[in-house]
Amino acid sequence: MEIKILIVEDDIHIRETLKAYLIDAGYSVDTCADGNNALEKFYDNQFHLVILDIMLPGVNGHELLIELRKLHDTPVLMMTALDDDTNEIKAFTNEADDYVTKPFTIEILLKRTEALLRRSGLLRREVCFGKLTLYPETYKAEYDSVGIGLTTKEFDILLLLIQNKNKVLSHEGLLTKIWGYDFEGGDGIVHVNIKRLRDKLPVKIIKTIKGVGYCLMGVNDEE
Repeated sequence: MEIKILIVEDDIHIRETLKAYLIDAGYSVDTCADGNNALEKFYDNQFHLVILDIMLPGVNGHELLIELRKLHDTPVLMMTALDDDTNEIKAFTNEADDYVTKPFTIEILLKRTEALLRRSGLLRREVCFGKLTLYPETYKAEYDSVGIGLTTKEFDILLLLIQNKNKVLSHEGLLTKIWGYDFEGGDGIVHVNIKRLRDKLPVKIIKTIKGVGYCLMGVNDEE
């Protein structure tokens, strides 16, 4: 199932950064920059999660939450630069599901997003691709119920490939997402880990796109 998330945030940098990271995490993401546009989206679409800023042009976040609750019980994560008890209490009184104050790290927001989706039953604890099953919370991997011993980096690469199964991930993209922006080594480490990963997997599902990167072969193409 495709999980759809709406981000309502007037700061374009925060909005686009969140969107990019959530898409990388495998979610379908829509955005808007003001309360009036958000209201239209609430009426015209069904989202699985809403990330909602409080201070917005037009209708503010508190008012939007009240209107949303008249329509759906969609999980709502409120975020704001207002670091005070009054706004937090008001948000929870209006039935927000979680609340985070700026500045925050992307990793924290992603984990809070996962927690809300998991609590609502929308996010499974396992990630599947054909007979391959990954358990992100424990870093365990199985193929046809038989365990596969992977290092954390090998696991992270395989998980990222599955989450982006319809895309080609570049060498540079994998290097940045798995090892981070400040990693001083070259992309040779990506090739080494891909080779080790291929050696451990009982099926050939990682395809090399010459000069570009890697992608997963379709489930029906498993050998």
